[in-house]
Amino acid sequence: MIIIIFVLTLWYGGLFFQSFFLHRYAAHQVFTMSKTVERITFILTWVFQGASYLSAYGYGIMHRMHHAYTDTDKDPHSPSHDANLFAMMWKTKTVYQDINKARIEVDKKFTKNVPQWKSFDAFASSKFSRILWIGLYILFFALFANAWWQWLLLPITFLMAPIHGVIINWFGHIYGYVNYKMKNTSKNLFRFDFLMMGEGYHNNHHKFANRANFGVKWYEIDVTYLIIKVLDALRIIRLKPIKIKG
Repeated sequence: MIIIIFVLTLWYGGLFFQSFFLHRYAAHQVFTMSKTVERITFILTWVFQGASYLSAYGYGIMHRMHHAYTDTDKDPHSPSHDANLFAMMWKTKTVYQDINKARIEVDKKFTKNVPQWKSFDAFASSKFSRILWIGLYILFFALFANAWWQWLLLPITFLMAPIHGVIINWFGHIYGYVNYKMKNTSKNLFRFDFLMMGEGYHNNHHKFANRANFGVKWYEIDVTYLIIKVLDALRIIRLKPIKIKG
């Protein structure tokens, strides 16, 4: 039971900071936060994503490119232009690393106000950091796993962020339903997004990219947005006035 709780904590904790910080803040900037809160959030993202930590800078720019070039050959991740799931994720990894290491020239429209903490990213993305987290995960399983099948969950802890990415960037463009007919393949994976904390409402998000709440229908409950509303009420962050862009 301890192992299940541990894996679920990493799943939803890592997913929250990916959705809240990397996606809605770094890429779309639907709310603001102080520099102090931003730095704390960088650290919490590292704590919960651990071995699969993603840079806000690399993620933010790549996601803006995804919206600008959805389902074209310039899209960093599209089932329409990649032969299979693994080819898409390899392309995603390559583009992400090229951005972070400045190996490609990025249009300034994609870099505007994207948060960056170079020294911390260098540490959090280092082999030392990733190996450290992997070692801690293995130690935790060695101490608390009480059934052989629980060890099958260990690889998930190493690859949590890429798994989250696959679910949305591959399956969210193949399976599900649409509320809005668009010139791309984005779909909503679930009527109630219990698995991805609101990220599964991908068709809604592509229609209203700068909307903080990814849910549109009454039953499309966006859990991440509900947490954002609480943080806004506590003045930890400040939601920007609603400005819907299709």
